[in-house]
Parts: sequence; structure tokens; C-alpha cells
Amino acid sequence: MIIEPSLLLLSPPKRKGKKAALIVCPKEKGMIHLKKKKKMVIRRTCIPLHRKALALVQPRFSGTGTSIGSSSDRNLSYREKLRSGLVDIKKDDAVDLFQSMIQSRPLPMVIDFNRLFGSVAKTKQHDLVLALCKQMEMQGIAYDLYTLNIMINCFCRRQKLGFAFSVMGKMLKLGYEPDAVTFSTLINGLCLKGLVSQAVELVDRMVEMKVIPNLIILNTLVNGLCLQDRLSEAVALIDRMMENGCQPDQFTYGPILNRMCKSGNTASALDLLRKMEHRKIKPHVVTYNIIIDTLCKDGNLDDALNLFNEMETKGIKADVFTYNSLIGGFCSAGRWDNGAQWLSDMITRDITPNIVTFNALIDCFVKEGKLSEAQELYNEMITRGIDPDTITYSTLIYGLCNEKRLDEANQMMDLMVSKGCDPSIVTYSILINGYCKAKRVDEGMRLFRNMSVRGVIANTVTYSTLIQGFCQSGQLNVAKELFQELVSEGVHPSIMTYGILLDGLCDNGELEEALGILDQMHNCKMDPGIGIYTIIIHGMCNASKIDDAWDLFCSLSFKGVKPDVKMYTVMISGLCKKGSLSEADALFRKLKEDRCEPGDCTYNTLIRAHLRGRDISTSAKLIEEMKRCRFSADASTIKLVMDMLVDGRLDKSFLDMLSGPFQDKS
Repeated sequence: MIIEPSLLLLSPPKRKGKKAALIVCPKEKGMIHLKKKKKMVIRRTCIPLHRKALALVQPRFSGTGTSIGSSSDRNLSYREKLRSGLVDIKKDDAVDLFQSMIQSRPLPMVIDFNRLFGSVAKTKQHDLVLALCKQMEMQGIAYDLYTLNIMINCFCRRQKLGFAFSVMGKMLKLGYEPDAVTFSTLINGLCLKGLVSQAVELVDRMVEMKVIPNLIILNTLVNGLCLQDRLSEAVALIDRMMENGCQPDQFTYGPILNRMCKSGNTASALDLLRKMEHRKIKPHVVTYNIIIDTLCKDGNLDDALNLFNEMETKGIKADVFTYNSLIGGFCSAGRWDNGAQWLSDMITRDITPNIVTFNALIDCFVKEGKLSEAQELYNEMITRGIDPDTITYSTLIYGLCNEKRLDEANQMMDLMVSKGCDPSIVTYSILINGYCKAKRVDEGMRLFRNMSVRGVIANTVTYSTLIQGFCQSGQLNVAKELFQELVSEGVHPSIMTYGILLDGLCDNGELEEALGILDQMHNCKMDPGIGIYTIIIHGMCNASKIDDAWDLFCSLSFKGVKPDVKMYTVMISGLCKKGSLSEADALFRKLKEDRCEPGDCTYNTLIRAHLRGRDISTSAKLIEEMKRCRFSADASTIKLVMDMLVDGRLDKSFLDMLSGPFQDKS
């Protein structure tokens, strides 16, 4: 439990110095600014310290006298410790060292205490630093500028900016002039709290005080502005700071380039790169990496290669991140051979590939159906001492499932567990999907239950995969039970989940239950979307409820749903099944009027319907039109034509026309 901090007054000894020219005061609503005053009134500064922190530094001895011998030992002890360094100093050790210092005679100088405070501050024990500073002052040792800067930093890190600025007021009262460290610390504190505008104002005051902003301040402000997507202001600030003698470096521009690239504005990023070069600022490899990575992700591989070659020409050596971006880009484009070539090139240059490098290539090989090459890369990374991660194993399991090598996929999962690599929900979903596709849905279900025992929480994709598997295997009741489990477990079903269940219900003749679920979706203000409506219309047509399907189809325009080619084809098929060929032809014309291009399924559906209706001429016209669109007859159409040839309803010339070459669109 955090105890409410007590307020301890800083009461330094009287100290001569020139009068302060500034006073630090808060604006309304937490706004902080510097206000000029001719006459200054400084309040005593209240600094909060936790009682527990204060208790840590209370003297652990009774009395104040010590023998000369013991004092000498203690002097030797603290001086040796300070000289040897205080890296990662623990709380108790810091307190013990501080106690030995304040018991030493003569008392150590403030510079010795500052070494201790600085080391403790680096370990983020900010409350302890502030408590130690107070105890030092109570021993009659006055703060110097370095001490006060440390205190300001601690308050900023604790996001107590009001107290940080109060310490700055203390600094002015003691006759010290705030330096670049003081301002950079306060500016960083403001940026950490998102008060970037106030931080920029503080820089302006800093310039008025003739303190030249340093590079740390510039980089801090630029980063703060970029975090708020204020890129134009960041660029303008750099220009203004250059006028005041602060020269930016490549790290100054990094956050701007990063934001530009993430927002898809690669052209501006390249322009800024040229501006850096014009200002004689040599870009770092990281600078190029930011732009190359974005170009690769956007698929602009030629531009990425040009920038890579430019970087090499200028003597800037590529690193593993550069190559990972290029390999990832080529792999995403399906150019696995180029990706493999880049791997070979980086090894030739003694740039060690990492797990990201291998994962990108393994994923590409698996997607291209080159599982053996992916497994060779897997063996190569192990030979190089690179441990495969969850992504590596999941990708290989996906490849094995695609080749229906499910037992090997299961063994691969066992191997990753034995290596201390826990399968993720993605790993389980891939293997469960493999079982479902292979009609081994019960094994997929066992894996699903085993996943839960291991503490892996199922997501929408996992449930949807299993629901689809049980629907396709005819176990509709299990699918419905899984859907109810999904809801009861607090997993929100997606439109895809609803679509899978509704499709299963319609295919298994449970149209009424499907319509009930559709009503529930409407009641929950869910937008079913065109996919769900297509499933329902298809289900109605299969149940010979063509009129109901037509009514639903016609109502969609009022729901803001525009039919696509798939929905048109389903409805045309339903009308053909009913024997309403004129309505089907009219809907086909409307499809084209709506600038929705018919597909091969649309043409074949109408052609078969007119053939069955003995309307040979219309069928022939549709065939010619279909061939002009570069579509061909499907298996069902060809079978119907062959049957009609056998029983004499068609002659061989019709088959020649059907199987003839494609024609160009007129």
C-alpha cells in the first residue's frame, strides 16, 4: 500500500548569490511557464516523500559520537565504494553507504553525495533519492546545481512536474543559473506527460535566458511532437533550433521519418532524407532501414533496391535489419528465389541472419508449397545455433497440414513443447484446421480440449474452425453446442462464425433455425452483411422457398446492401430452379446494368436452364458471350450437353461451339 506522502520543507542554509531573474510558477489547469519578475518572493518548497522512504534513511545508531578509528574505517569504506562505482546499487546498500557518509568526520563534500544520488537515480529509486537529499540537507550540507538537477529529474520521472519546477525555483533562490541539463530534464518531463506545447514554450524561455538548447533537448522535443503526429511542427522546430545554433543529427530525424513511413507518406520521407544530406547530416543505417522497410512492405521493391544500392555506394553498410526488410519484401511478393539469394548475400558479407530472417523465408517456402526447402532452412538455423520460435514451428505445422501429413504435424507440436517453446492459439488453430479439413474432426476436438487444459484460451477463429468442421461432417448438434459454448465463454462470435453456422444449418435443412439466428443478429443491431444474406437466400432457394428468397433479395436495397455477382447468381439459380426463366433473364440483365460483371458460374447456370427448357438459340448466344468473357463451360454444363447429344436433343455442332476457342470481346 502506498502511503500518502508527507510534505517536508526544504530549508537550505542562507546563501549569497545574485538575485534570480525568473520565477517558476504554475499556470491554470496544470500549465507551467516561466514568468519574469522584478521582485521575487519565493515560497518554501514542499517536496513529498513517502514515510517508508524517509524511514529508510533514519540513523540506525544511537548518539552522534564515534571513535577516530571507526571514523577512519568508515571514510575508507565510502571513498572506496564511490571510487569503484555503484552500478545497480540496492536500496539497503545505498542507505548503509549514506549513513556511513553522514557519520564520517569531516563530512564528505556534496560532490560525494551527488555520486551516490546519481547512481541510485539510475536504478529508478527516485523516492529514495529525494529522501536522501533531504537528510543530507538536514546535516548542514547545502545542495549544489548538480544535486538540484538530480532532484528535478526524480520528480520528473515520478511525473510530479509541479515539484520539479519548485526545485527550479529553489535553484534560482540559491543563486544558481539553470543550465542545459536543468532545462532538458524539465522538457523531458513535460514530454513524458504529453505536454509538448509547454515543453516548446520552455525552450523559448531558455533561449531568452541565453542558454543554448543542446541536441538532447532538440531530440526530446522532436520525439514528443512526433508521438502526437505533429510532424510539420517537428520539422519547423528543427529549422528554428538550427538558427539558434543547435545542429541536428541523424537521430533527430529518425522519429519524423518513422512517422512519415508508418502513415504511408514514403515520398515525404525520401524528401526529408535528401534534406538531411543537403545539410551535411550523414544518415545512419537505421535511417535508411526505416525507409527501405516501408518500401518493401508497400511492395515497392525496385525503389527499395535503389535505396539499398545508394546506401552501399555512400559507404553505409547494411545490417541484419536491412536484409530482413528486403528478404521479407521479396518473400511477401512470392519471389522466394530472390529472398534466398539475399540470404546467401548477407552470409557472404558476414552478416549473421537471425530468427526473423529464417522465419520470413520458411513462411514463403511453405506458402509456395516447397515444404522440403523450408525444412532445410529449419535445419540450417538449428545448425547455426538459432532456436526456432513459435512462429517457426507454427509455419512448419501449417505446411505439414497442407500436405495432409497430420501425424508429422502433431509430432512437430510435441517437439516444440519438448524444446520449451509453448504452442500459441495460432499453432493449435492451424493443427485443428488441418484435422477438420481431413475429416478427422473428432481428433481436432480432442486437441481443442487438450489446448484448454494447457491454459491456452480459444479465440473466435478456433471455435469457427471446429464449428465448420462439425457442420461439414453432418454433426450439426455438436456444432450448435460449440457455438453456445463460445458465447458462454465470453468469446464474441464474428460475422464469419455466424456465416459458418448459418451455412451449416441451411445445408442440413434447418432453415427456420437459421432465420431465427438472423433475427437475433438484427435484434442485437449487428449488420449481417452481404455474405450472410447470400447464405440465407441460397438456403431458401434450396428449400424451394423461391418467393421468400426473392422478397428478401428485393428488400436488401432498403437495408443498404448492394448485391454482388455471387448473390445475383444464387438468386438467378433459384429462379431457374422454379422455372421462371424470363425473370432469371431479366435479373441477368439487371446484373449487367448495375455494372456487376457476370462470372462463369452465372453463365453456366443460365445456359443449363435454357438447355433444359429446349431454348437452344438462347443457350448458344450465352455460350458465345461467355467465351468472349474468357470463361468456359463447367463440368455440369458439359455433362448436360453430352446427355442431350446421346438422346438426340442436340447435334455435334453444338458441342464444337461449346468447346471452341475463346473469342475476343467486340
